[in-house]
Amino acid sequence: MSKLFPHLYTPYQVKKTEFRNRIFSTGHDTYLPENYLPSEALTAYHLARARGGAGLIVVQVVGVHETARYTDDLLMGTEDSCIKPFAKMIDAIHNEGTKVFVQLFHPGRELLGRPEGVAQAAFAPSFSPSERFRTAPRPMSLALVEEIIEGYGQVARRMAEAGADGVEIVGSHGYLPAQFLNPRVNRREDRFGGTLENRIRFVKEAAQRARALVHDDFIIGMRLSGDELDVDGLQEDETLAACRLLKDDLDYFNVIAGTSASQGGAIHIVPPMLIENAYVAPYARKLKQAIGKPVFVAGRINQPHEAEKVIAEGAADMCGMTRAMICDPQMPNKAKASATDDIRACIACNQACIGHFQLGLSISCIQHPETGRELAYGSKPKAAMRKRVMVVGGGPGGLKAAAVAAERGHDVTLYEKETQLGGQARFAQLLPARAEFGGIITNLTREAERAGARIVKGKAVTPDFLKSEAPDAVILASGSLPQRPPAEIGDDAHVVFAVDVLKGAKTGARVVIYDWLCDWIGLGVAEKLASEGADVRLAVNGLNAGMAIQNYTRDAHLARLHRAGVKILPMMRLYGADATTAYFVHTTAQEPVVLEDVDTIVLACPNAPEDSLTETVQSFEHYLIGDCLAARTAEEAVYEGLKAGMAV
Repeated sequence: MSKLFPHLYTPYQVKKTEFRNRIFSTGHDTYLPENYLPSEALTAYHLARARGGAGLIVVQVVGVHETARYTDDLLMGTEDSCIKPFAKMIDAIHNEGTKVFVQLFHPGRELLGRPEGVAQAAFAPSFSPSERFRTAPRPMSLALVEEIIEGYGQVARRMAEAGADGVEIVGSHGYLPAQFLNPRVNRREDRFGGTLENRIRFVKEAAQRARALVHDDFIIGMRLSGDELDVDGLQEDETLAACRLLKDDLDYFNVIAGTSASQGGAIHIVPPMLIENAYVAPYARKLKQAIGKPVFVAGRINQPHEAEKVIAEGAADMCGMTRAMICDPQMPNKAKASATDDIRACIACNQACIGHFQLGLSISCIQHPETGRELAYGSKPKAAMRKRVMVVGGGPGGLKAAAVAAERGHDVTLYEKETQLGGQARFAQLLPARAEFGGIITNLTREAERAGARIVKGKAVTPDFLKSEAPDAVILASGSLPQRPPAEIGDDAHVVFAVDVLKGAKTGARVVIYDWLCDWIGLGVAEKLASEGADVRLAVNGLNAGMAIQNYTRDAHLARLHRAGVKILPMMRLYGADATTAYFVHTTAQEPVVLEDVDTIVLACPNAPEDSLTETVQSFEHYLIGDCLAARTAEEAVYEGLKAGMAV
């Protein structure tokens, strides 16, 4: 029982399985499996969350049929040989007191894998092309439908034999079960199409086949979207109607939102920070009232007080807090101990969790790069010799370096020349719908302070000061400085940097933003200026605005720019400017593009490393991290801070 969160830490039982609390990790891709089976790295990843106090871990999707291989990352459960590797992982998680479910999965038309180097054929209930992945699926034959239903049953059997406490049929986000339920996708004329009773038959028979092959105490549930939030997706009333007819076949329902089938619906697969916290709870409440069965919920529940409210108000019985535990595996234990100030709160940036997966990289977190790297950084051994370590720069990278070095036993002092910590994150949080990004400063500052690092603000480190202090080692995290691009810009042109706009610099009424970076900055400054009444044109040196950031985050911001009336021009390279005109080159056509009636040009361009101490540190044991090595993002800075703290 927790004093602050009594409902969240009340045990909960489904059938004969009791969860020690109401916190669970939802099934999510990690890119940690090997050869479609659990790996040592995947086990270590889940063990970190089990040791951190999670009540339940739902292991990521397991394919139930050969046509389910939607990426190279998923697990496969189609052969009995998978039982032993799954059992090894499940036993390890159980030993930490955490229960384990496994997801049963078929994507249907939502397919992007190339297992043999070419696009594989997709299958769906009917010929209903998928907008997002550009797949044109082949309608399933009746024989294939029945074969896949048998696959759900057989994989459930294998997971039960491996020791799992239950399985979860993945019907969320427009995957195959949802495609059968959706009358705009399922246009079959056999017993699996037409009426609602026919359209639910696929899920009903899959659940019944699984039930026939497992022991009586085994739990069978389903994950589904309460609303797919797309005009052609499943609507709330359709989901509720289907669940009423399925309630006797399933032990629980796990509610989320959105669909993989469209850009707008996919935003909700891993909702970015501009989405309201715990926004799926109202769907869960309606479902719970309609069916009287256990209901789980997820969707931007990143703090224990949010989860406590959901449980206390009866909206759901278990709260999925996946990214919260990606960011801080110890979050459940800290919340139970009422140590809320020590929780490293997720900021929903999506950069290294789902963002890594979509790049084919293993899961991580920009604030906690130990995530996904548990085998390398799961423990931090004490340093063999205590050193006096100077960290120069109090941005995210410097704070992480100070925290890790101090945790390992070094005498660490961090110097920040400004009176506030955070570096460029201080300005990133000023962008529209990005205030939560400032949490990285709060969280890493707390981490450094808890580890025992001294923090000195308002003190610039000069070469003379560095020499007089004579530390044993220097970690240089001094950041970077804005630079103008190599363009012919006249003295009469009004040109400002994006960071100056965030600091309060005024612009004219007609603004052109030159967005070389294609990240949050151009998107955010465009929205900010448009909301203040400016006519904004966003000239992007890339295929589209936001192309450098995770697509759910990008697409959510692009929707806001569309509503704000911002005009986006892709493939633009700034060539020059004068008092009222900006001159560009189209990067593929290599032809001029002239933008007239311009009052102000805002530059969102690469920074250059701040190099004032680089030569001086050569005489010390030293490490260059983050932007002072090369301008990139907070993720690289924090990861290099971790590495420097481990190496010193």
